[in-house]
Amino acid sequence: MTPMMPSAADLLPLLPELVLVGAAFALLMLDLFLDERRRVVTHALAIVSLLVAAAMVATGVGGQGTVMSGMFVRDTAADVLKVAMCLVAALSMVYTWPYLRQRGLYKGEVAVLMLFATAGMMLLVSAGSLVMVYVGLEMLALCSYALVAIDRDSPLASEAAIKYFVLGSLASGLLLYGMSLVYGATGTLDLAGIGAAAMATQSSALLVTGVVFLVAGIAFKFGAAPFHMWLPDVYHGAPTPITLFIGSAPKLATFGMAYRLLEMGAGGLDDRWRLLLAGLAVASLAIGNLSAMVQSNLKRLLAYSTVSHVGFLFIGLAGGGAQGMAASMFYAISYALMSAAAFGAIVVMSSRGFEADRIDDYKGLNARSPWMAGLILCVMASLAGLPPFLGFWAKLAVLRAALDGGLMWLAIVGVVFAVVGAFYYLRVVKAMYFDEPDGQVPEPVNNRPLRIVFGVNALALLALGFAWNPIMAWCQQAFAV
Repeated sequence: MTPMMPSAADLLPLLPELVLVGAAFALLMLDLFLDERRRVVTHALAIVSLLVAAAMVATGVGGQGTVMSGMFVRDTAADVLKVAMCLVAALSMVYTWPYLRQRGLYKGEVAVLMLFATAGMMLLVSAGSLVMVYVGLEMLALCSYALVAIDRDSPLASEAAIKYFVLGSLASGLLLYGMSLVYGATGTLDLAGIGAAAMATQSSALLVTGVVFLVAGIAFKFGAAPFHMWLPDVYHGAPTPITLFIGSAPKLATFGMAYRLLEMGAGGLDDRWRLLLAGLAVASLAIGNLSAMVQSNLKRLLAYSTVSHVGFLFIGLAGGGAQGMAASMFYAISYALMSAAAFGAIVVMSSRGFEADRIDDYKGLNARSPWMAGLILCVMASLAGLPPFLGFWAKLAVLRAALDGGLMWLAIVGVVFAVVGAFYYLRVVKAMYFDEPDGQVPEPVNNRPLRIVFGVNALALLALGFAWNPIMAWCQQAFAV
């Protein structure tokens, strides 16, 4: 039987993705005709493409719906995540240009790879089939591997890229094996069909085993303990703005994948995967926070901090229900903004030959630049979950979801490790305000536009702490019955 070609109506909900992919191909061709000095044109157009895609999603261009025989689902949950991903990816690209250009690392492919990675993320959060999940995931992963290895002359970056590729391939294999078991148990690749089969056959050992592998694959992609072994080395070895990119927007995409696979696909087994996620949350909180406490390198500290934040996100998922999903989505969006600001601080403070990635590099910063020290204080306070910053409300939302889900013990564990986690963020604050600098610290490059962007990013964490309700309401609307 000849397969039917998708109609124009099938392609309408995909318009933002088509625009982004079309822009990526166009910029790939345009870059061939630009010399080194004019390459900023490619980068600027890539940022514009991301903002256009975000505007199209936010304004509902193309409309919502399920198309391509159920493989692509565009709903409110997907739209919220897509807007956030495009905006965070655009923010990442603003940090990327001056850093890589100053070090002679910038290539036109950087912007193109980021666009393709974002397109993969958008497909992932709109997946209605196991096939689309895997296509979106691999599109994101392959672009990420190449971005980490962009500095080919750096042994550290090359090692990070190899580890990322090998362990990422292992995670993809776990996920694919889980998908094959789920398909074998249900006889369908459609997530809605899998959900119906899961409700009818909850005692199927094959299906339960498949879901366990899916949870393991999701935890690997998130960087949850004990599947976090790739995270510190990749975050440390990759160029800082690339770390910024892979440490922010993909977390939103992975949350979307978890929602599609677990809530839509394996919703009938939620009493089992919720307990798995609760266990992963405890492991992530313990290992992430305790490991971060002994780090002297700021990028590795933020890497282990990511593990602990994934633990908080899993607390919301373990809480279950619409409230738990909304809280976790709100946490993912909040963390993406906080992560972008944290790594953005390193980008702004660094200069050629000086990476500003050690905590000691920030000693006495308040005496040299009170404004910059104040901005970094905002970032660290938000990551620590101090009121009234955005991070406080994000943690409060997932803890409340755990209580609503009958997991008081998990909420107590979360509160304890929130206090523990504040310690290592305060170490950075102490270094800036109370320590004397060790020797002469190089002055960062005076890039005014970059400093303005970082200032807006950092202060947004405070401003959104007072105006977080609209974002939370949008997240709740995404899962309203």
